[in-house]
Amino acid sequence: MTTATPRLILASTSPYRRELLTRLRLPFDTIAPGVDETPLPGEQPAELALRLAVAKARAVSAAHAGAVVIGSDQVATVDGEAIGKPGDFERARTQLRRLSGREVAFHSALAVTNGERTTQADIVTLCRFRDLSDAAIEAYLHAETPFDTAGSAKAESLGIALMESIRSDDPTAIIGLPLIALTSMLAGFGLDPLTHAGTQQ
Repeated sequence: MTTATPRLILASTSPYRRELLTRLRLPFDTIAPGVDETPLPGEQPAELALRLAVAKARAVSAAHAGAVVIGSDQVATVDGEAIGKPGDFERARTQLRRLSGREVAFHSALAVTNGERTTQADIVTLCRFRDLSDAAIEAYLHAETPFDTAGSAKAESLGIALMESIRSDDPTAIIGLPLIALTSMLAGFGLDPLTHAGTQQ
């Protein structure tokens, strides 16, 4: 008697995370977790990212018994201070001016739960920005409008031109869903992408 493959849910409506997860060729659904993302008093950026990843996974898991749920959150930091999504052109320009010539740490937190147990990880990516002129910053922002991205730079597309170097154990972590770590975590819940390949919805 074979064991039924558990339903897989991505607790996110991010198009970037959805695109990344499709690379593993596992059928999945996406559900908004509806979690308050306000930092707690004195909470460090890495702690915030992990707490939110776990909270998102558990919030969706609570309403979908038996499913394997993925939660993820990313926080960018410089000098230990969290950098959020800019939201508009002016804030993005201010953010990139600050990051010019600096190293930024991106904490890409990941959590997987089936309601009974939860595994989690924090994958850190270190990005050093080039020395950016105002003209370069404005040209980039007009070209890509990365206002929904922490750090105001989409490394998966033109934002890579802002970077001097990127160091990470997982090249997908900077985009928001660390697939190397996720693959191992999913296998622990009976969803090995290699043995389940080819069943993508």
